[in-house]
Amino acid sequence: MAIKGLPALIRAEWFLGVGIATALAFLLDGDALYSDSSSTLRQMVVFVWLFATILAAALSVVRHAEHLAVRLGEPVGTLILTLAVTAIEAAAISAVMIHAKDSVTVVRDTVFAVIMIIMNGMVGASLLLGAWRHREQSYNLQGANTYLSVILPLAVLSLIMPNYTQTTPGPTLSLPQQVFLALFCVGLYALFLAVQTGRHQGYFVLDGEGGDPPHESGPEVGWGVHAVLLIAYMVPVVYLAEQFGRPVDDVIATLHAPAALSGIIIAALVATPEAIGAVRSALANRLQRSVNICLGSLLATIGLTIPLMLLVSHLLGTTIYLGLEHANFMMLILTLMLSVVTFASGRTNVLQGAVHMLLFVAYVLLIFQG
Repeated sequence: MAIKGLPALIRAEWFLGVGIATALAFLLDGDALYSDSSSTLRQMVVFVWLFATILAAALSVVRHAEHLAVRLGEPVGTLILTLAVTAIEAAAISAVMIHAKDSVTVVRDTVFAVIMIIMNGMVGASLLLGAWRHREQSYNLQGANTYLSVILPLAVLSLIMPNYTQTTPGPTLSLPQQVFLALFCVGLYALFLAVQTGRHQGYFVLDGEGGDPPHESGPEVGWGVHAVLLIAYMVPVVYLAEQFGRPVDDVIATLHAPAALSGIIIAALVATPEAIGAVRSALANRLQRSVNICLGSLLATIGLTIPLMLLVSHLLGTTIYLGLEHANFMMLILTLMLSVVTFASGRTNVLQGAVHMLLFVAYVLLIFQG
Protein backbone atom coordinates (compact mmCIF):
# COMPACT_ATOMS: atom_id res chain seq x y z
CA MET A 1 0.00 0.00 0.00
CA ALA A 2 1.41 3.36 -1.00
CA ILE A 3 2.20 6.03 1.56
CA LYS A 4 -0.76 8.40 1.78
CA GLY A 5 1.04 11.22 3.52
CA LEU A 6 4.75 11.60 4.16
CA PRO A 7 4.27 14.48 6.65
CA ALA A 8 1.88 12.33 8.68
CA LEU A 9 4.41 9.49 8.67
CA ILE A 10 7.17 11.82 9.87
CA ARG A 11 4.95 13.08 12.70
CA ALA A 12 4.09 9.51 13.70
CA GLU A 13 7.76 8.45 13.75
CA TRP A 14 9.21 11.55 15.43
CA PHE A 15 10.92 9.49 18.11
CA LEU A 16 13.21 7.93 15.50
CA GLY A 17 14.95 11.30 15.38
CA VAL A 18 15.33 11.29 19.17
CA GLY A 19 16.87 7.81 19.08
CA ILE A 20 19.30 8.75 16.33
CA ALA A 21 20.24 12.01 18.09
CA THR A 22 20.87 10.19 21.37
CA ALA A 23 23.00 7.55 19.63
CA LEU A 24 25.04 10.29 17.94
CA ALA A 25 25.49 12.09 21.27
CA PHE A 26 26.98 8.98 22.89
CA LEU A 27 28.99 8.14 19.78
CA LEU A 28 30.59 11.56 19.44
CA ASP A 29 30.85 12.71 23.06
CA GLY A 30 30.14 9.71 25.25
CA ASP A 31 33.18 10.15 27.50
CA ALA A 32 32.12 13.69 28.42
CA LEU A 33 28.73 12.42 29.56
CA TYR A 34 30.51 10.21 32.12
CA SER A 35 33.20 12.74 32.99
CA ASP A 36 31.92 13.45 36.52
CA SER A 37 31.48 9.97 37.97
CA SER A 38 31.12 11.39 41.50
CA SER A 39 27.89 13.23 40.64
CA THR A 40 24.92 11.11 41.63
CA LEU A 41 22.56 13.43 39.79
CA ARG A 42 24.55 13.08 36.55
CA GLN A 43 24.58 9.29 36.92
CA MET A 44 20.82 9.17 37.39
CA VAL A 45 20.17 11.54 34.48
CA VAL A 46 22.32 9.47 32.09
CA PHE A 47 20.72 6.24 33.36
CA VAL A 48 17.13 7.52 32.98
CA TRP A 49 17.92 9.13 29.62
CA LEU A 50 19.34 5.90 28.18
CA PHE A 51 16.68 3.67 29.75
CA ALA A 52 13.80 5.82 28.50
CA THR A 53 15.25 6.17 24.99
CA ILE A 54 15.96 2.45 24.60
CA LEU A 55 12.54 1.53 25.98
CA ALA A 56 10.67 3.98 23.74
CA ALA A 57 12.61 2.86 20.68
CA ALA A 58 11.97 -0.80 21.58
CA LEU A 59 8.25 -0.01 21.83
CA SER A 60 8.43 1.35 18.29
CA VAL A 61 10.14 -1.86 17.20
CA VAL A 62 7.27 -3.82 18.73
CA ARG A 63 4.71 -1.56 17.04
CA HIS A 64 6.16 -2.16 13.60
CA ALA A 65 6.60 -5.87 14.32
CA GLU A 66 2.89 -6.04 15.19
CA HIS A 67 2.00 -4.46 11.85
CA LEU A 68 4.24 -6.98 10.10
CA ALA A 69 2.55 -9.77 12.06
CA VAL A 70 -0.82 -8.65 10.68
CA ARG A 71 0.52 -8.46 7.14
CA LEU A 72 2.68 -11.61 7.19
CA GLY A 73 0.57 -13.69 9.59
CA GLU A 74 1.54 -15.83 12.53
CA PRO A 75 3.97 -17.13 13.60
CA VAL A 76 6.28 -15.13 11.31
CA GLY A 77 5.30 -11.79 12.85
CA THR A 78 5.91 -12.92 16.40
CA LEU A 79 9.21 -14.48 15.33
CA ILE A 80 10.39 -11.12 13.95
CA LEU A 81 9.52 -9.49 17.26
CA THR A 82 11.33 -12.03 19.44
CA LEU A 83 14.51 -11.97 17.33
CA ALA A 84 14.61 -8.15 17.40
CA VAL A 85 14.22 -8.00 21.17
CA THR A 86 16.82 -10.75 21.66
CA ALA A 87 19.36 -8.63 19.74
CA ILE A 88 18.69 -5.71 22.10
CA GLU A 89 19.04 -7.95 25.14
CA ALA A 90 22.32 -9.47 23.96
CA ALA A 91 23.80 -6.01 23.39
CA ALA A 92 22.77 -4.82 26.86
CA ILE A 93 24.13 -7.93 28.61
CA SER A 94 27.44 -7.63 26.76
CA ALA A 95 27.75 -4.00 27.85
CA VAL A 96 27.17 -4.87 31.51
CA MET A 97 29.69 -7.73 31.28
CA ILE A 98 32.30 -5.27 30.05
CA HIS A 99 31.66 -2.48 32.56
CA ALA A 100 30.35 -4.21 35.69
CA LYS A 101 32.72 -4.74 38.60
CA ASP A 102 31.18 -8.18 39.25
CA SER A 103 30.15 -9.46 35.83
CA VAL A 104 30.40 -13.21 36.42
CA THR A 105 26.71 -13.53 37.32
CA VAL A 106 25.12 -10.97 34.98
CA VAL A 107 24.18 -13.53 32.30
CA ARG A 108 22.64 -15.87 34.84
CA ASP A 109 20.82 -13.07 36.63
CA THR A 110 19.48 -11.61 33.39
CA VAL A 111 18.26 -14.90 31.92
CA PHE A 112 16.67 -15.86 35.24
CA ALA A 113 15.05 -12.43 35.50
CA VAL A 114 13.65 -12.81 31.98
CA ILE A 115 12.18 -16.20 32.94
CA MET A 116 10.56 -14.74 36.05
CA ILE A 117 9.27 -11.62 34.29
CA ILE A 118 7.86 -13.53 31.32
CA MET A 119 6.60 -16.76 32.89
CA ASN A 120 5.19 -15.07 35.99
CA GLY A 121 4.81 -11.34 35.28
CA MET A 122 3.82 -11.34 31.60
CA VAL A 123 1.91 -14.62 31.63
CA GLY A 124 0.23 -13.73 34.91
CA ALA A 125 -0.86 -10.27 33.75
CA SER A 126 -2.09 -11.60 30.40
CA LEU A 127 -4.10 -14.44 31.92
CA LEU A 128 -5.46 -12.35 34.78
CA LEU A 129 -6.54 -9.30 32.76
CA GLY A 130 -7.72 -11.33 29.78
CA ALA A 131 -9.82 -13.65 31.92
CA TRP A 132 -11.11 -10.73 33.98
CA ARG A 133 -12.56 -9.21 30.82
CA HIS A 134 -13.56 -12.39 28.96
CA ARG A 135 -14.05 -14.88 31.86
CA GLU A 136 -12.35 -17.80 30.05
CA GLN A 137 -9.98 -17.76 27.10
CA SER A 138 -8.66 -20.47 24.82
CA TYR A 139 -5.34 -21.17 23.13
CA ASN A 140 -3.88 -24.01 21.05
CA LEU A 141 -2.77 -26.60 23.59
CA GLN A 142 -0.42 -28.32 21.12
CA GLY A 143 1.47 -25.07 20.56
CA ALA A 144 1.90 -24.33 24.27
CA ASN A 145 3.12 -27.88 24.91
CA THR A 146 5.58 -27.56 22.04
CA TYR A 147 6.99 -24.39 23.55
CA LEU A 148 7.30 -25.95 27.01
CA SER A 149 8.89 -29.15 25.68
CA VAL A 150 11.80 -27.00 24.48
CA ILE A 151 11.88 -24.39 27.26
CA LEU A 152 12.09 -26.92 30.11
CA PRO A 153 15.26 -28.77 29.01
CA LEU A 154 16.94 -25.52 27.94
CA ALA A 155 16.24 -23.89 31.30
CA VAL A 156 17.39 -26.91 33.31
CA LEU A 157 20.58 -27.50 31.31
CA SER A 158 21.48 -23.79 31.36
CA LEU A 159 20.62 -22.75 34.91
CA ILE A 160 20.58 -25.95 36.99
CA MET A 161 23.02 -28.43 35.44
CA PRO A 162 26.13 -26.22 36.07
CA ASN A 163 25.58 -26.71 39.82
CA TYR A 164 26.04 -30.47 39.50
CA THR A 165 28.90 -30.87 37.03
CA GLN A 166 32.20 -32.02 38.55
CA THR A 167 34.73 -30.93 35.92
CA THR A 168 34.94 -27.32 37.12
CA PRO A 169 34.36 -25.82 40.59
CA GLY A 170 31.32 -23.70 41.31
CA PRO A 171 28.29 -23.09 39.09
CA THR A 172 30.38 -23.09 35.92
CA LEU A 173 30.94 -25.33 32.92
CA SER A 174 34.10 -26.59 31.27
CA LEU A 175 34.85 -25.61 27.68
CA PRO A 176 33.54 -28.89 26.16
CA GLN A 177 30.40 -28.56 28.30
CA GLN A 178 29.90 -24.96 27.16
CA VAL A 179 30.31 -25.99 23.52
CA PHE A 180 27.74 -28.75 24.01
CA LEU A 181 25.31 -26.39 25.74
CA ALA A 182 25.67 -23.76 23.01
CA LEU A 183 25.14 -26.29 20.22
CA PHE A 184 22.25 -27.86 22.12
CA CYS A 185 20.51 -24.49 22.56
CA VAL A 186 21.01 -23.34 18.97
CA GLY A 187 20.18 -26.74 17.49
CA LEU A 188 17.02 -27.19 19.53
CA TYR A 189 15.87 -23.65 18.78
CA ALA A 190 16.51 -24.13 15.06
CA LEU A 191 14.52 -27.39 15.16
CA PHE A 192 11.70 -25.59 16.93
CA LEU A 193 11.66 -22.88 14.25
CA ALA A 194 11.41 -25.56 11.57
CA VAL A 195 8.40 -27.00 13.37
CA GLN A 196 6.84 -23.58 14.02
CA THR A 197 7.16 -22.24 10.49
CA GLY A 198 6.87 -25.54 8.62
CA ARG A 199 4.90 -28.70 8.97
CA HIS A 200 3.27 -27.86 12.33
CA GLN A 201 2.53 -24.17 11.83
CA GLY A 202 -1.08 -24.87 12.78
CA TYR A 203 -0.02 -25.55 16.37
CA PHE A 204 0.59 -21.84 16.88
CA VAL A 205 -2.70 -20.43 15.58
CA LEU A 206 -6.22 -20.77 16.90
CA ASP A 207 -9.16 -21.04 14.52
CA GLY A 208 -11.89 -18.52 15.21
CA GLU A 209 -9.87 -16.46 17.65
CA GLY A 210 -11.99 -13.39 18.36
CA GLY A 211 -11.10 -9.73 18.39
CA ASP A 212 -9.22 -7.51 16.05
CA PRO A 213 -5.46 -7.16 16.34
CA PRO A 214 -4.21 -4.23 18.38
CA HIS A 215 -4.25 -1.13 16.24
CA GLU A 216 -2.74 2.29 16.62
CA SER A 217 -3.78 5.33 14.68
CA GLY A 218 -1.36 6.60 12.08
CA PRO A 219 -0.75 6.75 8.36
CA GLU A 220 -1.44 3.58 6.43
CA VAL A 221 1.73 2.24 4.81
CA GLY A 222 2.80 -0.99 3.20
CA TRP A 223 4.59 -3.79 4.99
CA GLY A 224 7.87 -2.81 3.34
CA VAL A 225 7.79 0.60 5.03
CA HIS A 226 7.16 -1.07 8.41
CA ALA A 227 10.13 -3.37 7.77
CA VAL A 228 12.41 -0.43 6.92
CA LEU A 229 11.27 1.54 9.98
CA LEU A 230 11.77 -1.51 12.22
CA ILE A 231 15.39 -1.77 11.05
CA ALA A 232 15.83 2.02 11.35
CA TYR A 233 14.79 1.86 15.02
CA MET A 234 16.89 -1.25 15.69
CA VAL A 235 20.20 0.34 14.66
CA PRO A 236 20.27 3.12 17.30
CA VAL A 237 18.59 1.03 19.98
CA VAL A 238 21.19 -1.77 19.72
CA TYR A 239 24.01 0.78 19.87
CA LEU A 240 22.47 2.50 22.89
CA ALA A 241 21.97 -0.87 24.59
CA GLU A 242 25.73 -1.38 24.25
CA GLN A 243 26.26 1.92 26.10
CA PHE A 244 23.94 0.92 28.91
CA GLY A 245 26.44 -1.09 30.95
CA ARG A 246 28.27 1.78 32.65
CA PRO A 247 25.13 3.66 33.83
CA VAL A 248 23.71 0.42 35.24
CA ASP A 249 26.93 -0.31 37.11
CA ASP A 250 27.15 3.26 38.43
CA VAL A 251 23.56 3.30 39.69
CA ILE A 252 23.87 -0.06 41.45
CA ALA A 253 27.10 1.03 43.13
CA THR A 254 25.59 4.36 44.18
CA LEU A 255 22.45 2.79 45.63
CA HIS A 256 24.36 -0.14 47.19
CA ALA A 257 21.78 -2.41 45.56
CA PRO A 258 22.15 -6.19 45.08
CA ALA A 259 24.22 -7.16 42.04
CA ALA A 260 21.25 -9.15 40.70
CA LEU A 261 19.46 -5.86 40.12
CA SER A 262 21.50 -5.33 36.94
CA GLY A 263 19.93 -8.43 35.43
CA ILE A 264 16.45 -7.25 36.40
CA ILE A 265 17.03 -3.84 34.81
CA ILE A 266 18.12 -5.39 31.53
CA ALA A 267 15.32 -7.96 31.61
CA ALA A 268 12.71 -5.29 32.33
CA LEU A 269 14.07 -3.14 29.52
CA VAL A 270 13.76 -5.86 26.89
CA ALA A 271 10.63 -7.55 28.24
CA THR A 272 8.43 -4.47 28.74
CA PRO A 273 7.61 -3.93 25.04
CA GLU A 274 6.67 -7.58 24.63
CA ALA A 275 4.70 -7.49 27.89
CA ILE A 276 2.61 -4.61 26.56
CA GLY A 277 1.94 -6.49 23.34
CA ALA A 278 1.03 -9.69 25.19
CA VAL A 279 -1.40 -7.95 27.58
CA ARG A 280 -3.03 -5.96 24.78
CA SER A 281 -3.56 -9.17 22.79
CA ALA A 282 -5.10 -10.91 25.81
CA LEU A 283 -7.43 -7.97 26.44
CA ALA A 284 -8.48 -8.12 22.76
CA ASN A 285 -9.37 -11.82 23.30
CA ARG A 286 -6.43 -12.95 21.19
CA LEU A 287 -4.82 -15.15 23.82
CA GLN A 288 -3.06 -17.32 21.24
CA ARG A 289 -0.96 -14.36 20.10
CA SER A 290 -0.27 -13.49 23.75
CA VAL A 291 0.95 -17.05 24.39
CA ASN A 292 3.11 -16.90 21.25
CA ILE A 293 4.68 -13.65 22.42
CA CYS A 294 5.34 -14.79 26.00
CA LEU A 295 6.64 -18.30 25.36
CA GLY A 296 8.32 -17.38 22.08
CA SER A 297 10.31 -14.53 23.62
CA LEU A 298 11.40 -16.72 26.52
CA LEU A 299 12.47 -19.51 24.19
CA ALA A 300 14.47 -17.06 22.07
CA THR A 301 16.13 -15.63 25.19
CA ILE A 302 17.38 -19.00 26.40
CA GLY A 303 18.02 -20.56 23.00
CA LEU A 304 19.93 -17.62 21.52
CA THR A 305 21.18 -15.44 24.39
CA ILE A 306 22.96 -18.23 26.32
CA PRO A 307 25.09 -19.40 23.34
CA LEU A 308 25.83 -15.83 22.31
CA MET A 309 26.92 -14.86 25.82
CA LEU A 310 29.12 -17.95 26.11
CA LEU A 311 30.87 -16.81 22.93
CA VAL A 312 31.16 -13.23 24.21
CA SER A 313 32.64 -14.44 27.51
CA HIS A 314 35.42 -16.24 25.63
CA LEU A 315 36.10 -13.20 23.46
CA LEU A 316 36.30 -11.01 26.57
CA GLY A 317 38.26 -13.58 28.56
CA THR A 318 35.76 -13.58 31.43
CA THR A 319 34.18 -16.35 33.47
CA ILE A 320 30.41 -16.59 33.77
CA TYR A 321 28.39 -18.36 36.43
CA LEU A 322 25.26 -20.06 35.12
CA GLY A 323 23.98 -22.25 37.94
CA LEU A 324 21.29 -20.73 40.17
CA GLU A 325 21.74 -20.83 43.92
CA HIS A 326 19.63 -20.86 47.08
CA ALA A 327 16.11 -19.40 46.74
CA ASN A 328 16.45 -18.69 43.02
CA PHE A 329 16.97 -22.38 42.37
CA MET A 330 13.65 -23.24 44.01
CA MET A 331 11.87 -20.33 42.32
CA LEU A 332 12.89 -21.67 38.92
CA ILE A 333 11.69 -25.18 39.74
CA LEU A 334 8.39 -23.85 41.07
CA THR A 335 7.89 -21.60 38.02
CA LEU A 336 8.51 -24.45 35.56
CA MET A 337 6.17 -26.78 37.44
CA LEU A 338 3.45 -24.13 37.64
CA SER A 339 3.78 -23.36 33.93
CA VAL A 340 3.28 -27.01 33.03
CA VAL A 341 0.08 -27.06 35.10
CA THR A 342 -1.16 -23.73 33.71
CA PHE A 343 -0.73 -24.73 30.07
CA ALA A 344 -2.31 -28.15 30.42
CA SER A 345 -5.97 -27.63 29.50
CA GLY A 346 -6.23 -25.21 26.58
CA ARG A 347 -8.33 -22.77 28.65
CA THR A 348 -7.38 -20.18 31.24
CA ASN A 349 -9.06 -18.30 34.10
CA VAL A 350 -8.29 -15.53 36.59
CA LEU A 351 -6.98 -17.91 39.27
CA GLN A 352 -4.13 -19.10 37.07
CA GLY A 353 -3.13 -15.54 36.29
CA ALA A 354 -3.29 -14.53 39.95
CA VAL A 355 -1.01 -17.39 41.03
CA HIS A 356 1.62 -16.43 38.46
CA MET A 357 1.44 -12.77 39.50
CA LEU A 358 1.89 -13.63 43.20
CA LEU A 359 4.88 -15.79 42.32
CA PHE A 360 6.38 -12.81 40.50
CA VAL A 361 5.87 -10.65 43.62
CA ALA A 362 7.67 -13.32 45.67
CA TYR A 363 10.59 -13.22 43.22
CA VAL A 364 10.93 -9.44 43.54
CA LEU A 365 10.80 -9.68 47.35
CA LEU A 366 13.51 -12.34 47.43
CA ILE A 367 15.89 -10.12 45.48
CA PHE A 368 16.10 -7.73 48.41
CA GLN A 369 15.20 -10.10 51.25
CA GLY A 370 16.61 -13.39 49.98
